[in-house]
Amino acid sequence: MKRFAVIGAGAGGLCAAKNLLARGIEVTILEIGSKIGGLWVYENDSGMSPAYRSLHINSEARVSSFGDFPLPEDGGLYPDHRDMHRYFERYAAHFDLTRRIRFNSRVVAIAPGDDRFTLRLDSGEEEVFDGVVVATGHQSVPRHPPEVVAFTGEYLHAHGYRVPEPFAGKRVLVIGPGNSGVDIAADICTVTERTVLCARSPVLIMPRMMFGVPNSRILGLVEKPWVPMRLRIWFRSMLTRMFHGSMEQWGFRTPKGRTHPISHPTLISHIAWKRIAVKPGIQAIEGREVRFVDGTAEQFDSIIAATGYRTEFPYLPEEHVPLAGTRLALYNRVCHPSLPGLYFVGFFDVSGGSNIRMMDDQSEYIAAVASGAVTLPSREAMLAAIADDHAWAEKQFPHSPRYGLELDPRRYRHGLARDYARAGVSRPAAAAPAPQPATAARG
Repeated sequence: MKRFAVIGAGAGGLCAAKNLLARGIEVTILEIGSKIGGLWVYENDSGMSPAYRSLHINSEARVSSFGDFPLPEDGGLYPDHRDMHRYFERYAAHFDLTRRIRFNSRVVAIAPGDDRFTLRLDSGEEEVFDGVVVATGHQSVPRHPPEVVAFTGEYLHAHGYRVPEPFAGKRVLVIGPGNSGVDIAADICTVTERTVLCARSPVLIMPRMMFGVPNSRILGLVEKPWVPMRLRIWFRSMLTRMFHGSMEQWGFRTPKGRTHPISHPTLISHIAWKRIAVKPGIQAIEGREVRFVDGTAEQFDSIIAATGYRTEFPYLPEEHVPLAGTRLALYNRVCHPSLPGLYFVGFFDVSGGSNIRMMDDQSEYIAAVASGAVTLPSREAMLAAIADDHAWAEKQFPHSPRYGLELDPRRYRHGLARDYARAGVSRPAAAAPAPQPATAARG
């Protein structure tokens, strides 16, 4: 029987382990901390979680869970981190994963050799496995804006933000209008003297709810696979304008092309109430003064940078790190083209839809490849496919580090389906949904 190591007991690692076990592959899960749930564990002792106290998922619950283990129906439309933490604990227990987790096990090196992999832990312990799935996540190494080195006030990356109280009465600049940036700005603005959100790039801030239902349900009525992307972009812009007006009236710029979807339930209201001001990009910082490209300047006590993360694999030999700039050099975003048996799950930002559901698709595919049900093409063919994927992404998404891991869910799933079809196998039928106690999410 093959034996795999799965690094990480977050969403990606758990579903990878579950799918490998379903294919008859034995699994050991190595978790750096003492908790199940990864980034969804508030104040996780792994030190890798960016979760803040007010964190909720930003996609609807019914499409944000694993396909065979739905979130409890009474957990609300957008569960918070506590609900998600409990959910992953129940998932691990239901699929008999908990006993396979070795907590407080930091992997410091993965050494390939002779079709197997030797893993070394920080304890000095070494162990050999037939294969490895890396599920360590990509939101633990902050990317800092270079301008902040000249700032003499308090500086914090969003990864370290937890609660608004330390910012009471202060003048705070939040850099970055992504999901974390808008969450943090809306979180602190009721306690600060002034909150400014810096949005260098165009952004479309969609309402979280439309016509009394989550926005994904409305978008799903129109955004069919056969609808051209330019029409989908136009539709999103028109819907957003119906609810929020133009982005320009709030200080943002409306994107002309495809961008990562952002939604928030209260941000625009806070801007309308003058709790949040919006500024364009930063020209320079000197001391506590920040000069913006519109010619204005302000003094700030604190800066919070919601400027994303760097993808790093410090446990891999440099020659085997699967990165090309900010993009993954992996076949189907999961298979290392030069090291059979080494896989990666969860290293993406899905451009619409649920990250968790996409991790399930990736894990199912990894298990099919690892078991031999699906055979990979040659190394040369995989490298060519990777180059094609990068070229496509270059044309589709803005030229920004933030979009290095962007993944189109429809295109991606079509690619996986082609590999299943070429192998002449049917995708595994999803297990029957596990029963969910009506009060489980609040227990």
